[in-house]
Amino acid sequence: MSDASVAEALRSNARLVVVEAPGGCGKTFQGASYARDVAPTLGQGRLLILTHTNAACDVFALRTKGMSRRVEIRTIDSLTTEIACAYHKALDLPADVGAWARREGANGYSTVAQKAAALLTANPMIVASLAHRYPIIICDEHQDASADQHAVIMTLHAAGSALRIFADPMQQIFSGTQAQMEASDQRWADLKNEANRFEELDVPHRWANSQPALGTWILDARARLRDGGQIDLTQNLPQGLSVHYADNNAQQHGAFSVESNLRKPIYVRSGGAAGLLVLTGQNATVTSLRTFFGRQIPIWEGHVRDGLAGLITHANAHKGNPTELARGALTFMGAVATGFSPSAFGNRFVVEAQNGCAANCTGKPLHLQAMARHIVETPDHRGVGAALAHLRDLVTNEAAFADVRVHHGREFSEAIQLAKFENADEGFAELARRRTHARPKLPLKAISTIHKAKGLEFENVMLLPCDAANFSNTRAARAKLYVALSRATSSILMVVSRGQPSPLFLI
Repeated sequence: MSDASVAEALRSNARLVVVEAPGGCGKTFQGASYARDVAPTLGQGRLLILTHTNAACDVFALRTKGMSRRVEIRTIDSLTTEIACAYHKALDLPADVGAWARREGANGYSTVAQKAAALLTANPMIVASLAHRYPIIICDEHQDASADQHAVIMTLHAAGSALRIFADPMQQIFSGTQAQMEASDQRWADLKNEANRFEELDVPHRWANSQPALGTWILDARARLRDGGQIDLTQNLPQGLSVHYADNNAQQHGAFSVESNLRKPIYVRSGGAAGLLVLTGQNATVTSLRTFFGRQIPIWEGHVRDGLAGLITHANAHKGNPTELARGALTFMGAVATGFSPSAFGNRFVVEAQNGCAANCTGKPLHLQAMARHIVETPDHRGVGAALAHLRDLVTNEAAFADVRVHHGREFSEAIQLAKFENADEGFAELARRRTHARPKLPLKAISTIHKAKGLEFENVMLLPCDAANFSNTRAARAKLYVALSRATSSILMVVSRGQPSPLFLI
């Protein structure tokens, strides 16, 4: 199938068009181009683009710039949250469903989607109103839709909304149960069977002007991974792909280190002036890589703030309890920084909060006492935010705190900003709104998990460590590897293990 065939199908009168779209093959171009063409023809209705990440929203907003009156772009979570918020009493949810869902994280949004799907199924008039508002819906990265999110979309379709669905089953990197993955496969098969038009994108546009041979190789790697095979790293490597063999010899789980005589190729690549995205499979490894590269490359934090969400949940549950609030702050620091460990700082900090900051002390204990006093005097999220602000000053000005390294600077800053809000949940919601509105730009160089890099593209990508611990022979690992490889437009450096080889590579 050709690009022209996909474009024609999108613009046809078909009510359901399904497109399988590998990364880098023009899915966003096709979807945004269609949106620009059809949105002005919808009268009072608006074209709705549903994505699964805020990064994808940013890309579609850029591609449809100037059309905000006709095109609405949002995550599927925000749509189900809006529906649930309007009927929160009937659904037994708090009034501010969004704040509640953000605080609860993935489980919160799953609950909201489940309740929204049930509401729409039972209330045809609500569905009809939404379908009238959104006569055409573009669904991006639909392979990531849960069963309930899929049900919401298909209910709108049954009520009159035409659907344009883009998906790539090979980018489904969530680690669900076997039953969940089989159900997802069945939903995709049913969608293709039900579609009035099914099309496939198969031209590697992302690499056309930089490394066409690399693009062809990546699509071939996708096919091999999809079919249960191995990627051959022993021969016929395209220009732009480099393989460096080095074992991760770090003893601690999630840490990263290689022998000193094997580091040079990694450091040379990281020191180049061009854009570089360093990708790895685990959150803990991201922090370790920040240290490995001498803190010269920042961490891409994305939009999600799991540590902050956990801090707010803890603060709400233990309001009025300085000891537990201090423990929550300590746990949060473990999520966003290194160096503020229980043994070095945290245990004394908690003891000071527990004892009301009554001890006579000097030096480092005195500083920890001053931190804890904020929580003792204001035992809620505001005291925690003030304590973290105090810690920020100590890290800057006191030698005893020089080893505390904040790796997630934005999340740490937002935790401090919580002190400005009377209500923690409202503060979290407002900070999330500001984050979405600001659309933070990616730095020239960044370290990220593969999960957070979905939807991004960089000129150069470094993938490490490529070993059995990160890329086992599971469906999720195969998808994760493909997602990582398809982020690069010009070059990929893979740091591959021989000592703990991944079964996905022939080496």
